[in-house]
Amino acid sequence: MSNPGIEGPVWLPSLPPSLGEYLAPNLQPVPLIPLLALSAALLYMAGAISLWRRRRGWSPVRTVSFLTGCAAVIVVMGAGIEGYGLRMFSIFMFQQLTLMMAVPPLLVIGSPGTLLLRTTPHNWWGRPVLRAAIWGLRSRWGRLAIHPGFMVPLFLLSFYGVYFSGIADLLLPNWYGHVGLELLFLVAGILFTVPLISADPLPSRQTHFGRMIDIFAEMPLHAFFGVVIMMATTPMVDFFARPPAAWNIDPVRDQEVAGGLAWSYGELPGVLLLMFIMVRWQRDEARGWARSERAAAAAGGDVDMDAYNRYLQQLADRPERPR
Repeated sequence: MSNPGIEGPVWLPSLPPSLGEYLAPNLQPVPLIPLLALSAALLYMAGAISLWRRRRGWSPVRTVSFLTGCAAVIVVMGAGIEGYGLRMFSIFMFQQLTLMMAVPPLLVIGSPGTLLLRTTPHNWWGRPVLRAAIWGLRSRWGRLAIHPGFMVPLFLLSFYGVYFSGIADLLLPNWYGHVGLELLFLVAGILFTVPLISADPLPSRQTHFGRMIDIFAEMPLHAFFGVVIMMATTPMVDFFARPPAAWNIDPVRDQEVAGGLAWSYGELPGVLLLMFIMVRWQRDEARGWARSERAAAAAGGDVDMDAYNRYLQQLADRPERPR
């Protein structure tokens, strides 16, 4: 089905929306993002299988997490839901939230960077890959990409900037702009998530307290965006203001659903990330105390307390200055 308001190779549904139509295997003519997700899943599995064949351990939990993230991208961007996302604000918002909030943690927990470094051979074709990876870890661009001063504004720009500045109406009517926005959502979500929970080698690492500050800074602004969308009395995105008449959809009501999704579905992954950070913080603190206790036991006492006592003794041994 063609639409004169959308340029490029797109498939638009004609039947009213339903769960069955959302999940129907109706690929777009150029399913770019699903193909990228499928390729990432196949490469990841190839790397994991190569480690298992060499009897080198690789976590099945990481593997399942990464593959689940890829599968979510394939379903959300490759099934009929992608076509309805070209007509309904609520569906497009669901896709955006999935790409930015739900998928990135699954991909990041999979530690694809560590898998890449472990499985890439040091031969003629593997060396450029390793050099590119090491360059990314050591370059200033890598540090900038995951710095809070860059990734937090980029994350928020994907909400406030896209919908409040008219960028959505500028890009969505074109296939290239539509897919470009979806890629932006995914990249912004990954860049926001990597410094928070990634176990891969990184150019720089934040403290646990800094990670919690990033989460606390994002969550209220994210919720406020959803409330603003819900309270709007007119369509904020003209592209979604005229759904097919046969579907009997009120665009303002559909916009309210989109805002409700941003407020509820968008907040849940943030809460889970916060819990993940707190658990990891507690675990790292426990490991630190365990190391201190082992060091104290090996030295025959409490290392920190002994050092403090020596410091006090040095103060006591100093000659008193004449007044």
